[in-house]
Amino acid sequence: MPTTTTAPSRESNVPTTPIRKTTQLPAPATHAATPPGVYDIYPAFPIGEGRIGLGFESLARRVADAGCLTVDGYVGVAWEYFRERLDVALRDIGVEAAWTGVNSALLPEREIDAIIAPFLGGDDPLWGTRFTGDLADFFDTDHLAALRPDPASRLNIIHGHGAALAGWDGHLLYLDIPKNEIQFRARAGSVRNLGARLPAPPKEMYKRFYFVDWPALNAHKARLLGRIDTIADEQRAEEPAWMSGDDLRDALAAMSRNYFRVRPWFEPGPWGGHWIREHIPSLPGDVPNYAWSFELIVPENGLAFRSGGRLLEVSFDLLMFSHGRDVLGDCADRFGAEFPIRFDFLDTFSGGNLSVQCHPRPEYIREHFGESFTQDETYYILDCAPEARVYLGFREDIDSARFREELERSGRDGTPVDIDGYINSEPAHRGDLFLIPNGTVHCSGIGNLVLEISATPYIFTFKMYDWVRRDLEGNLRPLNIARAWENLYFDRKGARIGAEFISRPEVIAEGDDWRIVHLPTHAGHFYDVHRLEFASRIEIATDGGCHVMNLVEGESIVLETDGGMRARFNFAETFVVPAAAGGYRLINEGSIPAKVVKAFVKKDAC
Repeated sequence: MPTTTTAPSRESNVPTTPIRKTTQLPAPATHAATPPGVYDIYPAFPIGEGRIGLGFESLARRVADAGCLTVDGYVGVAWEYFRERLDVALRDIGVEAAWTGVNSALLPEREIDAIIAPFLGGDDPLWGTRFTGDLADFFDTDHLAALRPDPASRLNIIHGHGAALAGWDGHLLYLDIPKNEIQFRARAGSVRNLGARLPAPPKEMYKRFYFVDWPALNAHKARLLGRIDTIADEQRAEEPAWMSGDDLRDALAAMSRNYFRVRPWFEPGPWGGHWIREHIPSLPGDVPNYAWSFELIVPENGLAFRSGGRLLEVSFDLLMFSHGRDVLGDCADRFGAEFPIRFDFLDTFSGGNLSVQCHPRPEYIREHFGESFTQDETYYILDCAPEARVYLGFREDIDSARFREELERSGRDGTPVDIDGYINSEPAHRGDLFLIPNGTVHCSGIGNLVLEISATPYIFTFKMYDWVRRDLEGNLRPLNIARAWENLYFDRKGARIGAEFISRPEVIAEGDDWRIVHLPTHAGHFYDVHRLEFASRIEIATDGGCHVMNLVEGESIVLETDGGMRARFNFAETFVVPAAAGGYRLINEGSIPAKVVKAFVKKDAC
């Protein structure tokens, strides 16, 4: 059933209006690790006892004697709710606070709209280009400078997105919120974009989040990270978790030298299947399917910490802002604060085919969308039904002009297209790796659980055909035929597909009960893939690189790092060992041999 986190009434402080629209619960305040073999949807990094506080009462005691308190935070925070609840908690301990909203210093909405218009792609419903300005561009600098504390007040509080720009001395409290929670709130219409008076439709809000709000706020947050005194996880609006800035920075440092697993989240879709639901029974069952698992899509995932059973989640980018070089090692100069590799699940078991699609060429994604590298993908078949197939490349006799005519007629009139007459398809088997560099036509067919191993960009999919179906809201999904034609390679066809676009495994090292299998990627991919297969244990050196892994066969394994930390990972869970870890061991806990897929950046791509 839908969650019930809501905004309070001013009179009673009793929740009355839902602020989120989803059947998925926020991450819980407390969580015990799952038993071996059971996928954990709330993974957390241990940081010792007594590090995480919970609720407004303890937070009020934390900040009561600050004198001046700056409460900054991310888009999507329920600011009015937070202010009211913290004010009540302060009053309960005898502290009267003088509150100042930094939003009063925002430029008029029409001026903000003019600043951001070049980045929103005009009438394009999906894409813009990354904002290159600064959060300060949204504010009237004279008005901002005029916001000063009241010397007669024991506690002055300035709050809102960008509150730290006012330059008050004192305690800095930062409110972070996971990006999936922002989207759940956007779907409920309870949050707005930066500087907007009213909420927009969710998809319109998301486009502005991605291309404007998130880049501006990420840069602002990066500048604040070193001086945050307290950070709070605001996703449970009625019960925020918090920790000191020093403990946060220590935890990020430990994580950067050992391991991390982001908190996954899951979404239904028009083509979604039932493998995820059957293998992860702790997910809500009242959705039609699960199409995606965001295993490691770091622009949207968070990192959780655990102290005495309590959980606190922060956005992934904090790790890259503080320790990107430790995480990426030799590739840090190329990628900076951007984590380069993405893992996610695409579930079409008893579902439908994905849309027929391609992704932009490198120069296209830079010019049109402001991304520094493009969406090169591979499909690792973690599981599949008999007769499952993957569509990949064109048939040898492709007539591109005729194909485009049929696609455009279908998009206009809703007529089906004989895709098998134009697109090559290949049988899918467990353990196959299909190679999908940019510009390659592709889609997963019915009956696959795909572990998608990809470069991190994830929203730049040019759909050409979607099987004349509607999305979960009953609308035809937008097609991008013209953009696809600007990026497709029509010479990727026929016999060339089997020779060049399906990986050929090769054993490159082995011992008594282990071996390393190389699954070579395409020459155009900047990352490579190994499969670690072992009955008891295997030892690996990071060799200056970051390793992204998933347990694709087996029940559970234990990771031991050279830094002395241990962690268990279960079947289908994704985890990462940073370059700075140096070396690690994987120990099989199950009764059958374990297989772990490992992706990493190629040495010559750094």
